[in-house]
Amino acid sequence: MVSTNGGNKAVIIPHSMGVVYFLHFMKWVETPAPMGGGGGPDWCARHIKAVMNIAGPLLGVPKTISGLFSEEAKDVAVVRAIAPGVLDKDLFRIQSLQHIMKMTRTWDSTMSMIPKGGDTIWGGLDWSPEEGYVPNTRKQISTFDDIDDHTKDQNTKSKTNHSHYGRIISFGKDIARAHSSQIQRIDFRGAIKGNNIANNGCGDVWTEYHDMGFSGINAVAEYKAYTAGDLVDLLNYVAPKMMARGSAHFSYGIAANLDDPKYAHYKYWSNPLETKLPNATDMEIFSMYGVGIPTERAYVYRQSPYAECYIPFQIDTSASEEDGDMCFRDGVFTVDGDETVPVLSTGFMSAKGWRGKTRFNPSGIKNYVREYEHAPPSNFLEGRGTQSGAHVDIMGNFALIEDIMRVATGATGHDLGGDHVYSDIFKWSEKIKLEL
Repeated sequence: MVSTNGGNKAVIIPHSMGVVYFLHFMKWVETPAPMGGGGGPDWCARHIKAVMNIAGPLLGVPKTISGLFSEEAKDVAVVRAIAPGVLDKDLFRIQSLQHIMKMTRTWDSTMSMIPKGGDTIWGGLDWSPEEGYVPNTRKQISTFDDIDDHTKDQNTKSKTNHSHYGRIISFGKDIARAHSSQIQRIDFRGAIKGNNIANNGCGDVWTEYHDMGFSGINAVAEYKAYTAGDLVDLLNYVAPKMMARGSAHFSYGIAANLDDPKYAHYKYWSNPLETKLPNATDMEIFSMYGVGIPTERAYVYRQSPYAECYIPFQIDTSASEEDGDMCFRDGVFTVDGDETVPVLSTGFMSAKGWRGKTRFNPSGIKNYVREYEHAPPSNFLEGRGTQSGAHVDIMGNFALIEDIMRVATGATGHDLGGDHVYSDIFKWSEKIKLEL
């Protein structure tokens, strides 16, 4: 492309999961064969002007966990509550959720979106970067200096939200709200799984839950609260065959030393916390994403009454906050995002992890955060909206398209005005104690 375009460098515009895979590509293309493409250490510098990441789940998506754990997102959980057993039982021998789980657990690409960075990024039992978040009408912030005033304005308009977002899975609403000192957890990791629980009445759709036995299922529930640091172990326990495949291709930690030879393996290249950006000082990276839509962040679960044969866990849609907390409804805690990916995942690396020269960005590639506040279509003629911030519909957002066209025709991030922020991404990023 560069050679046929007069030597002009390319502007790369990946969307969603493509952002994760293009991060992998930038490492692969410069790595010597046979592990990589053999393009040499300056390939990205010679060929890429800018990478404009749209709605990129760079640090993973909590919704992935509910999908792998119980084949649910918020909407599916509500359907299960309205029509109990329809999706779970062997109605007309369909076994809908079991069929879907059996299929989706073979999609190894899904495992690329398991949350990365553990408790350091996503929070622990009693803290999270978004603690105190309240949905609110916001003003646009174009400079870091405006952030303190914006935060004070939010805090005076709404009462504090004490949701423990760091507990991505809680068994019971009381567990989701309690202080960690009040939670008695029994570690599931050493629990012995019982006999196979399937019987002749369970139909012919087999999932790895059938191999856990009641003791294994109860052990998962007795741990009570799972943070991001527990999730990989949890999935290894409930779906070991799936995770054996996934762990061969993806990693979810934080590198202690990026110069360790083990990080030359490709499974680390899609994790921005375990790989380095290329040496390309003139290249720019933009994190472009929608905000202003409630986005799934954590879940309240219960054991399913149909556990003997079917998926033994489900989101507890009866759990909601009585005092009108808009961030906790139908068993799901929500934060700011694009309805699919929370701001923390789309924005943190450009807001802090890659900002300036860091161990993850040793050449100091310039990074910009460009947020687009969601505005639904005002009438039918707008289709899916020209100001949408939703995960997919943002592709038709006029402001985003304008930014892309300007960069593609020569503009820099500085020419666009630098950062363009509505959310608290910089405030939340400062709470994350990550060695840079």
